[in-house]
Amino acid sequence: MTTNVYLDHAATTQVRPEVIAAMAEQMAVVGNASSLHSAGRAARRVVEESREQIAEALGASPSEVIFTSGGTESNNIAIKGAFGRSVAEDAGRRGLVVGTTEHHASLDPVEFLVERHDARVHWLEVDHDGVPSAQSLRSTLEQAGESVALVTAMWANNEVGAIAPVAELSSVAREFGVPFHTDAVQAVGHVPVDFAGSGADLLSLSGHKFGGPQGVGALLARRDVKLVPLTHGGGQERQIRSGTLDVAGIRGLAAAVSAAVEELAAENDRLVRLRDRLVERALGLDLGISVSGPYTPGDSESRLAGNVHLRVPDCDGDSLLYLLDAAGIECSTGSACQAGVPQPSHVLLAMGYTQHEARGALRMTLGRTTTEEDVDAAVAALPAAVERARRAHHAGRNSA
Repeated sequence: MTTNVYLDHAATTQVRPEVIAAMAEQMAVVGNASSLHSAGRAARRVVEESREQIAEALGASPSEVIFTSGGTESNNIAIKGAFGRSVAEDAGRRGLVVGTTEHHASLDPVEFLVERHDARVHWLEVDHDGVPSAQSLRSTLEQAGESVALVTAMWANNEVGAIAPVAELSSVAREFGVPFHTDAVQAVGHVPVDFAGSGADLLSLSGHKFGGPQGVGALLARRDVKLVPLTHGGGQERQIRSGTLDVAGIRGLAAAVSAAVEELAAENDRLVRLRDRLVERALGLDLGISVSGPYTPGDSESRLAGNVHLRVPDCDGDSLLYLLDAAGIECSTGSACQAGVPQPSHVLLAMGYTQHEARGALRMTLGRTTTEEDVDAAVAALPAAVERARRAHHAGRNSA
């Protein structure tokens, strides 16, 4: 049996061996971190030591680390919580400035607030590379007036790998007195993240994106940021997030953050070489393939080191995905499936591509276990997959 080549690390990546070991050791120990007896105090000690470990790695204070189930919950707490607090203080302050290329973990909470709580959205546009600018944010806030409750803009885009100028964006938001949230799920462990230095008020992260366990993450929240909680109960995390803490998961999260940050520079250098090898060889196949997002060989400051996003003309991305999967290459597209019907990526549409151009999207993301052999296998599988996908595409158009 052949082993498939896994090139979908942006979706989730392998749990690090040291994380598995730490979690297994912790799972063998009983203790609720909210209990007052010895076992509970021991569990609490693990939680607080992990909190300190994460804070140190990400330039935060331990009191700013709020444990959650991952990026989606963190985004929901940040967006809904900030909006709720704003409306409670000023019923007219219902505006949300939202990046057009955000993940649905941010877009869907915003949509909920629009439909149920009369929120008003002001879209923060991006350029053709998928990058929002401080100038664009300034213009948006000037037009919105004093009605804005929150600005949310992702640190690094999950589809095209574009890295936003977060410090510049947060600085503009601060000038207008508006809290700034960044979805840093794709950034933590992959680019240098300094919470204090970024100027952000709220930052979301998720463990399974950098070698931690699935189902655990954190929201970094400055102490002066006030949020309306989404859940009510024990008030375990600063009265913002209630629920029994996953001590083993938290310990694993801390181990993963520390390891990823420690290895970041060397790993990025390695991944950039692999990424550029994949891009160069894919472009050299004479299939009309092009790269989406900011791309300069050797660069990891404007684009994530492990992100390859290709557009293949006259193809449907989903057909390509299934054909590559059949050939043993596991990757993804930039499209979302709604009611069983593939839709073009909203990210590419926001970047100015047509629906036709956006349909042939293919995302290959590299990680800690990716090798040159993996890259070469993916490139070798492309020509046959593209040929068959194009035949299917043209057949579908002719029969329509």
